[in-house]
Amino acid sequence: MSTPIDARTIAEGFGRTTALVVGDVMVDAYLWGRVDRISPEAPVPVVQVTDRSARLGGAANVARNLRALGAKAIVASIIGDDADARTLEKLLKDEGLGAEGIVRSAQRRTTVKTRIISGHQHVVRVDEEMEEPITAQEEDKLMARITALLDAERPGVLVLEDYDKGALTERVITGAIAAAHARAIPVAVDPKKRNFFTYRGADLFKPNLKELREGLKIDLRAGDLEGVGASVRALEERLGNRASLITLSEHGVYAHHAGEEVVLPAHPRKIVDVSGAGDTVIATAALCLAQGLPLRTLAAWSNLAGGLVCEQVGVVPVDKEQLTREAERLAL
Repeated sequence: MSTPIDARTIAEGFGRTTALVVGDVMVDAYLWGRVDRISPEAPVPVVQVTDRSARLGGAANVARNLRALGAKAIVASIIGDDADARTLEKLLKDEGLGAEGIVRSAQRRTTVKTRIISGHQHVVRVDEEMEEPITAQEEDKLMARITALLDAERPGVLVLEDYDKGALTERVITGAIAAAHARAIPVAVDPKKRNFFTYRGADLFKPNLKELREGLKIDLRAGDLEGVGASVRALEERLGNRASLITLSEHGVYAHHAGEEVVLPAHPRKIVDVSGAGDTVIATAALCLAQGLPLRTLAAWSNLAGGLVCEQVGVVPVDKEQLTREAERLAL
């Protein structure tokens, strides 16, 4: 049996890594308040707003998690040319994230998801977005930014974060993977349904169980690990990806690479909010991939990180020190 890698050594490695994140970025806006009454106009609660905030979401939240883990993170995406775009760019700057890959387009709107929260309860969410794929001209501009950043930054990993909002088209996906592999840069993918089988040849493919079901068009239970394993092998045969990491919610994670299977249960947590947990998982997994860590280590750290952020309200990045201490305690 191989000697476990020291948790502090792994965490220090995160801090020496540069990651390029390409995908759908958005603003996660929050209205916080209290509910004291029901509206006389309709049977809905009236939220008395006491605070508001805006955070990075989507692919930008993946970058935020990468930065929280100590890595240098750069974002490439298409956004609108509007007031929300200025908010997003300011948030990137405030978080210390590279925005050299951001392309503005007057033909698009910047995605904003507004969550209205009373106490620890989501009352409603309002989405302002475009889901249409970007145009050929926008593809040209985005690919130019991606290849320039791959050359200038030589990142340790490329992360493709798909929220089905149009930034990741077939041309951008295949072009980005090819460009990264031509430079010996591994590619980690967090997919969505629309482009599920476009990510051929990715080094790490990380759908959740729902996305795996939808992509393969199968009925699969989280607790059916034999079925999950068979489905992943079928996925890899069709997709040609090197490794897979499947998040199974309260059942933990399943990972597979070259015949090696890793099944890890979820850690007991007081779950408050699962928003953004998948972003934390792919960020952690990508940094493990960049270091060439064993599959079990990659799966264990990703599983642990995803669980930790579920203990907090809203979309928040993982705490590196807390993650490292927990990894030490659990001897991951």
